[in-house]
Amino acid sequence: MALDNAPPFSPNDTLLETLPLSPALKALARRAVLRRYRKGVVLIQEGESGDTLYILVSGRVKVYSIGTNDREITFGLYGPGELIGEMSLDGGPRSASVITVEPTMAAVVNRQMLLEHIGEYPEFALELLAKVIARARAATRDARNMALVDSYGRLSVLLQELSLEQADGTRRIATRLTHSEIASRIGCSREMVSRLLKDLERGGYIDQTDQRLTLLKPLPARW
Repeated sequence: MALDNAPPFSPNDTLLETLPLSPALKALARRAVLRRYRKGVVLIQEGESGDTLYILVSGRVKVYSIGTNDREITFGLYGPGELIGEMSLDGGPRSASVITVEPTMAAVVNRQMLLEHIGEYPEFALELLAKVIARARAATRDARNMALVDSYGRLSVLLQELSLEQADGTRRIATRLTHSEIASRIGCSREMVSRLLKDLERGGYIDQTDQRLTLLKPLPARW
């Protein structure tokens, strides 16, 4: 794990108050050590053992897996307030890799810290379980879509999930997404993504400016 040269420091209340964290998760973050990471740092390597969790304070990370043919699939992009690495709590190997996609700060929690925290905040065990269940459901849904839904259908679902409704009735994706990143998320080629997005743009359904997507009107059910 390659870290910046900056020494770790403890998260302060001012920093934590800006994050969308539950009271129990904020209390856990206060136990942790905050570290800064450069873009492109692998925090978690698939297949390795580890007992470290990361509470993201700033920046973004990508959760992904690479097959034997070097084809990559992205399971999600996560930002401030998200908890990463919870799937290793059973002591098994990491189920996916995690890499920073921009400079990132994270509160680093080890297993001992977590056990002590659950002892003081038993309700956090249920919160953590709910997080694991939600991600398991998302994985099941994504596997179903990969098998049963065509490329356009998967693209439409992703754009709807990532976008937020605006005052003018449009839906906007706040973060920049390259066509390659979208292709990795929905399991198809970059060329297919580029073609579908260009067709939607010609049809007046979306706007692509500076790698930021805006849904101008509801996407058609089929394309």
